[in-house]
Amino acid sequence: MEFEITRDVRNEVLSRRELAFILTFDGPTPSRKSIQEKLAAMLNKSESLLVLDSLKTRFGKMEVSGHARIYDDEESKRSTERDYLLKRGEPKVESEE
Repeated sequence: MEFEITRDVRNEVLSRRELAFILTFDGPTPSRKSIQEKLAAMLNKSESLLVLDSLKTRFGKMEVSGHARIYDDEESKRSTERDYLLKRGEPKVESEE
């Protein structure tokens, strides 16, 4: 996986950094979790402060274009971000059967 950041803007009002990126990959499309882990590691930020907004793939291409937001703290993330995006970024709880 190789990231190319196409836009990097600081939003002081909402205490966050807004990114647009293109990810090129080999093989199957990477999961949201693996993209989140790799992007957080690349930018030296905590995974809990990173929110992936949209990921789009195009047929026949081995690339994903997406948008992400990196917050300064957990409080600003919770007050600004939509609930469904917060739930989407949380790790899945395994049910006991």
